[in-house]
Amino acid sequence: MKTILKGSKLNNKSILFLLSSIFFTLTSFAQEEQDSIKVNQLDNVLVSAVRVTTKTPVSFSNLDKKDIKSRNLGQDIPILMNYLPSVVTTSDAGNGMGYTGIRVRGSDATRVNITINGIPYNDAESQGTFWVNMPDFASSVESLQLQRGVGTSTNGSGAFGASLNMLTDNYATKANGEISNSFGSFNSRKHTVKFSTGLLNDHFELAGRLSTIKSDGYIDRASSDLKSYFLQGSYVGKTTLIKALVFGGTEKTYQSWNGIDGVTLKKNRRFNSAGMFTDEEGKDRFYDNETDNYNQDHYQLHWNESFTDKWSTNLAFHYTKGKGYYENYKEDASMGDYGLTPVGTVTTTDLIRQKWLDNDFYGATFSLKYKDEKLDVILGEGWNKYEGSHFGKVIWARYASQSELGDHYYDDFSTKVDGNVFLKVNYQLFKKLSLYGDLQYRTVQYKANSLETGLVDDSFSFLNPKAGLNFEINQKNTLYFSYAKANREPNRTDYEGGNVRPEKLDDFELGWRFNSDNFKLNTNFYYMGYKDQLVLTGELNDVGSPLRANSGDSYRAGIEIDATLKLSEKWFLQPNVTLSQNKNKDFYFTRDGVLQNLGETNIAFSPDIIAANRLTFMPVKNLQLSLLSKFVGEQFMGNIDSELSKLDSYFVNDFNASFEFKTNKVFKSITISALVNNIFNLKYESNGFFYTFDDDYSNPPAVKTMEGVGYYPQAGTNFLVGLTLKF
Repeated sequence: MKTILKGSKLNNKSILFLLSSIFFTLTSFAQEEQDSIKVNQLDNVLVSAVRVTTKTPVSFSNLDKKDIKSRNLGQDIPILMNYLPSVVTTSDAGNGMGYTGIRVRGSDATRVNITINGIPYNDAESQGTFWVNMPDFASSVESLQLQRGVGTSTNGSGAFGASLNMLTDNYATKANGEISNSFGSFNSRKHTVKFSTGLLNDHFELAGRLSTIKSDGYIDRASSDLKSYFLQGSYVGKTTLIKALVFGGTEKTYQSWNGIDGVTLKKNRRFNSAGMFTDEEGKDRFYDNETDNYNQDHYQLHWNESFTDKWSTNLAFHYTKGKGYYENYKEDASMGDYGLTPVGTVTTTDLIRQKWLDNDFYGATFSLKYKDEKLDVILGEGWNKYEGSHFGKVIWARYASQSELGDHYYDDFSTKVDGNVFLKVNYQLFKKLSLYGDLQYRTVQYKANSLETGLVDDSFSFLNPKAGLNFEINQKNTLYFSYAKANREPNRTDYEGGNVRPEKLDDFELGWRFNSDNFKLNTNFYYMGYKDQLVLTGELNDVGSPLRANSGDSYRAGIEIDATLKLSEKWFLQPNVTLSQNKNKDFYFTRDGVLQNLGETNIAFSPDIIAANRLTFMPVKNLQLSLLSKFVGEQFMGNIDSELSKLDSYFVNDFNASFEFKTNKVFKSITISALVNNIFNLKYESNGFFYTFDDDYSNPPAVKTMEGVGYYPQAGTNFLVGLTLKF
């Protein structure tokens, strides 16, 4: 809930969850061994809207349950995705729990489209993704696919760096259960219980999960107390699959998004300034409830129907309820800013405030799919609405004046309606050549009123065409080329910056796939040309969220290479590397009071080199040992190429071990897992901030001490060990 943004007074009317029938486009999702994702055929209908295969001219990576189970010990989904191509992850608490973030091809999380079973997960207003609201969700994920670039049309906000779609657990035919516990550094622990009834009367299944995660965090007081649940009911018929899902989570996280400056970084890497104040005796103290508190519940209903071998449909309804607040101690706050009248000559006061968000998000999707030997067509539409109430309370003040408990010092309200219709066609023109076309029309209407944004009443209409071809040279080699156009609306924080424009993207992708028994290779060249790209400025707002600004013309261009090599029956190698250039073409910046054209500059938080590797050794059956390595090149935290803003490169190595005992007694299997992160105890920072003041940064000081430059240190050597019992 990191971006609680101001809005209007809470509307307490009940939500009428009645939505018209809506079409939602789907792409074919073939059951190919090389895609390594196995889904029941009826479940396949559900995700084919957003999934692609090697027959689609798109760059992508797949992960399924077995790929992440040995590392699923409490860390968030972005951390579990850390070793995919072009991915950079970070953690506010420093150990992968609590608030975590992901960037793909240099694009931040607000530009990565996230869906769960085809339903949007990105926050409608901020467009961000807050994984802390769904702790241990990885334990209920059957598979996920990361499409880099624009990808194919999907529901929700446009993908400007990547799209990530997740499929939750498939139904089980036989009853089963699972108990999983893990413990580790910084007093971290995870406890998970799962169950499934199996198919009762060959048609009905009930499955669920309860989880709790707690950690003190690497950073001082960066504690997390997270709870989550997942409940799924399924009906399975010969041609019908109906799923009803309820899942969600509650989080209480001590704030740790302030970062630290360069001097503190050298003295005390774990220092956290959140909640710091000076008491009446002049002593520095920390408020013990400087926390973020949020509860989020999701409801989904899916109906998949296969009428014939060629025709199928998917109808889905969804509703998400979110409510929570930040709590902050504010020292010497202006009484007028909080609706308080002065007490005599006293115009400032220490106080404790809460900033609340109470929102509702609901909608529906419907798809119709036709598939024969040569033609795959999907036609559909999606509609979603967001209603958000933002308000603030003062729950304590040293000088309370006329205030009453429960008074609001601001009341704002916002709505966003997002609708789209799109058509996807994949046609086998010749035996070796297939053509792909994808056309989406999307409309957005956004209204908001607050002190920061002013009165906003904006609407957009976007036409997003995509086309490509796929050429199978032979059974082992495939070439593909695609072009995609994308448009995207600003988010709420962008409007706070004043005059903001929607952004446009032309994405060109050229790839080669090689597939043999012992060696798989994916090579992809991309050029992403932007108009008015909303790039990160390096600055943060008052609640730690990154700010963005239009940059005019810019581009991202690079090559992505990933491979899987079977060295022997016991040794496997999985390397990947991305080499890129990420540039603003003509970047303007006010320096010494004069607007200057700095020419071509590097885009903030966009390293030129990202590489990863997984070396796996399986000495005996059911024992797996892996060395995981990640290199991220140096990157600028601003857009003016200031040496002061450079974030150093880092090379981190983790060790993962897993051993499974098969038993025939009480438990079906017993699995012991261990994860040692940062085995060489590297001191590194994966994120930071940089305020581009109206100053000359051409000759920065040797030591980065200037206020306005900050870092988020990550933990040194730390570990997690887990035990999973299946029955």
